[in-house]
Amino acid sequence: MEIKFETDLGKYYNGDSNLILESELGQSIEGRVQLILTSPPFPLNNKKSYGNLTGDDYLNWFISLAPVFAKLIKDDGSIVIEIGNAWEPGKPVQSLLHLEALLGFVKNKKTDLRLCQEFICYNPSRLPSPAPWVTVNHIRTTDSFTHVWWIAKTDYPKASTDKVHRPYSKSMHDLLKKQNYNSGKRPSEHNISKGGFLVDRNGSVPHNLFELEPIDQNRKPRLPNAFSFSNTNSNDFFQRTCRDRNIQLHPARMPEGLASFFIQFLTDPGDLVLDPFSGSNTTGFVSECLGRKWVSIETKEEYVEQVRVRFEDPLINEYKMRRKNDIN
Repeated sequence: MEIKFETDLGKYYNGDSNLILESELGQSIEGRVQLILTSPPFPLNNKKSYGNLTGDDYLNWFISLAPVFAKLIKDDGSIVIEIGNAWEPGKPVQSLLHLEALLGFVKNKKTDLRLCQEFICYNPSRLPSPAPWVTVNHIRTTDSFTHVWWIAKTDYPKASTDKVHRPYSKSMHDLLKKQNYNSGKRPSEHNISKGGFLVDRNGSVPHNLFELEPIDQNRKPRLPNAFSFSNTNSNDFFQRTCRDRNIQLHPARMPEGLASFFIQFLTDPGDLVLDPFSGSNTTGFVSECLGRKWVSIETKEEYVEQVRVRFEDPLINEYKMRRKNDIN
């Protein structure tokens, strides 16, 4: 275990996360973590450069993480895991491996966990895959989303959608201005009260579908406010700087906007956020910007240079100035 990068708020460790979390470091943060936010190696049935187990080996490994994670989080803490789909080797058939992993993790008898909610992260820029069935034989559609599972030890972990509102649509702004709408019972049997939509709450409750880019190009996107943190523009600071320095990008980076959403939704400034499979350290970077303490762990040393690039981003200082102004 070695600290490869650190700031006043966090540390980035290089080493095996399972071993590190069972070491003195794990003991020092036991019961103190407000949020574990991570994108572990996906349950693929073939090997990738960033390292992943396959088949039953993956399933057993993933399920074994449940008691380790449960021990680390606070009683009102959360575990958020982003994970992709899996396909049967050599077949145009989707694997159940990711679903078995979820069920095994949540139902692990050594813990008392529950699935609070599932989110879908849709990325229209993803390359068509699995390629043999999508681009070669044309018998399957592009696998264009990942699952995001929000898991906790209690039915009521710390959370507030007030911090991640979606901007109101034009029609909602018009309604608030007019202060009148058609209330009453709908065909869906929902009974809309006379004043339920007339209070300005500075935005609407976010959905559990995240569009990293707008699905409808003619519609103004209404992502949660947290997603204004970043976008998929290939010319952002991190990607541009890595290209300039001939640093090969991590192939499965968590979107910064996604990390921002859950960090704001489930934590407060000063809370501790952990990413045990941090790759290029999106979680640590976003946590730093948002004033959260963080611990990140990555087994592959080759991603350390990317971490250093992230923390050169002027955005960090911009967020620090915002926090300072808010305090003053």
